[in-house]
Amino acid sequence: MRIISFNANGIRSAGTKGFFEWLREQQADVVCLQETKAQESQLNDASFRPEGYHCYYRDASTKKGYSGVAIYAKREPDEIRTGLGWEAFDEEGRYIEARFGNLSVVSFYIPSGSSGDERQQFKFKVMEWLTPIFDEWLASGRDYVLCGDWNIVHTRNDIKNWTSNQKNSGCLPEERAWLDLLFQQRGWIDSFRAIKPDAVEYSWWSNRGQARANNVGWRIDYQIVSPGLRERLQACSIYRDQRFSDHAPYSVDYAE
Repeated sequence: MRIISFNANGIRSAGTKGFFEWLREQQADVVCLQETKAQESQLNDASFRPEGYHCYYRDASTKKGYSGVAIYAKREPDEIRTGLGWEAFDEEGRYIEARFGNLSVVSFYIPSGSSGDERQQFKFKVMEWLTPIFDEWLASGRDYVLCGDWNIVHTRNDIKNWTSNQKNSGCLPEERAWLDLLFQQRGWIDSFRAIKPDAVEYSWWSNRGQARANNVGWRIDYQIVSPGLRERLQACSIYRDQRFSDHAPYSVDYAE
């Protein structure tokens, strides 16, 4: 089973850069998208319904052209969920879940706090609010794959300029401590680190300067899995040969 997570930074923009042609060659079973930046009514072209996939979108209802998540699945899900019960989060189009038997695949777009303190405080509230939800999911006995742009790096190996970013959103000690809580205390698994413990690879680069050309990046795109899936992790890759977005697609292969 192959799952791909990708922040498109505008699905229509990514489409013009060859994303859907690339996707056709990937043989992905599930594709999780973030930052679609479109209302579903604007995605009438067949390219936004890739052949062979069941396609589901959760748009932002608070602001058009903002946020938005999607899931494409080769197998029709038993159920699709698009809300977690907090309107301020749900209405920004930041969560969609596909259920297949005992497996849940989630596309998450965790807020960024880089625009200022108000959004950073919202991000902190989201982190606090999600923690008991994640605890409930672990206790449920279901297998979970939490895909998406989490807008947080975890360790020094996940960001080029560690020291100079300690006061910047996405690398704040409080944010990284939250990932410590999830990974080290709760038992959630960062699939990339489970497969590549010491690798230095990034999934996002600023559009400023020559960040991508110089590989001055951050690894903020994840597939975080529940403990029962650890032994099924086989291989992973961050694809950066083509540029579809300021993010790169992150793929993980799981044993059936």
